[in-house]
Amino acid sequence: MASWEYATVPLIIHATKQILDQWGSEGWELVQVVPGPDGGSNLVAYLKRETS
Repeated sequence: MASWEYATVPLIIHATKQILDQWGSEGWELVQVVPGPDGGSNLVAYLKRETS
């Protein structure tokens, strides 16, 4: 059975693509993007990758 590790990453609006590209290059897969806990314009990305 696959084993997964997870990460939550704050996204900066003007650098979203660069942030996700960096995590993607390290093997992380984007699962979901949700509003941040402050309810403002901040977003949080949830990512996962299979552990070896």
